[in-house]
Amino acid sequence: MSSPYKNILVTGGCGFCGSAFVRFLVDNVPDAHVTVLDKLTYAANPNAIAQLPQDRVELVVGDICDSDLLMRVVPGHDAIVHYAAESHNDNSIADPAPFISSNIEGTYALLQAARSFNVRFHHISTDEVFGDLALNDPRAFTEDSPYRPSSPYSSSKAASDMLVRAWVRTYGLKATISNCCNNYGPHQHPEKFIPHSIACIGRGVRPKLYGDGLNVRDWIHVEDHARAVWTILTKGTIGETYLIGANCERSNLDVLRLILNAMGKEEDYIEWVKDRPGHDRRYAIDASKLRHELGWVPIHDDFAADIAQLCCVDTCKA
Repeated sequence: MSSPYKNILVTGGCGFCGSAFVRFLVDNVPDAHVTVLDKLTYAANPNAIAQLPQDRVELVVGDICDSDLLMRVVPGHDAIVHYAAESHNDNSIADPAPFISSNIEGTYALLQAARSFNVRFHHISTDEVFGDLALNDPRAFTEDSPYRPSSPYSSSKAASDMLVRAWVRTYGLKATISNCCNNYGPHQHPEKFIPHSIACIGRGVRPKLYGDGLNVRDWIHVEDHARAVWTILTKGTIGETYLIGANCERSNLDVLRLILNAMGKEEDYIEWVKDRPGHDRRYAIDASKLRHELGWVPIHDDFAADIAQLCCVDTCKA
């Protein structure tokens, strides 16, 4: 496919979701050059983009909070896709400071740079800004759902969303926002629920499960997320927010049982632990706007098969 954007800056492009988007661009948008700006924190994985052609993808190691760096890097780009973020809830509870710095101050610095050079901006956010829903609530989050963040992580992402909206209205920045549900797929950092559980079982350790395990998350394959972001970047209406989801609600217990079954373990091979403080009960995404207005649909439609494949890949690595 041809691209209206020839030079795209992807922040956090060595992270799980960001690197999937970079790979999508290389595979599907042959006339686009990608600059990855990444601080290379513990959660980054440069190997996720290492095999991509160097004439198409350039890695710049740096901090999005560094305004001087942004003034050097941003010129010449016609779009910024902002994935960079601290994103692990447990870490945000233990130490909120990096989340305030990266997710709020970093987004502010990028917005100022995008404004200075009139660059199209897309901001990647999370469904966690909406708080949670009851298990028996028939509703799902929509673009009109009120913000009720409950953790330092989700609060910092809510703040960054509001900054983007303010820069659109006050300064006329050409920006859009997407709020996505939980991602899964290859190259995910092992601190996250699915790869962490797979790794534990592979080492002969019972995977941990918070509380009663009935907390529900809405899941999407990271490749479908990447496709959705591209759809919004190229077809979305400036100033609009789009929710990204694949109608795949599963309890944490159900997900863990899929993993256990795929790895030949009994369903009770679990270490139950005390619930996390402020643990949201249920997330659910209504992606009707993205589907109906922009024509996006997910390709990955067999969650159990995807999980089994991830278990096989990780087990073979071990």
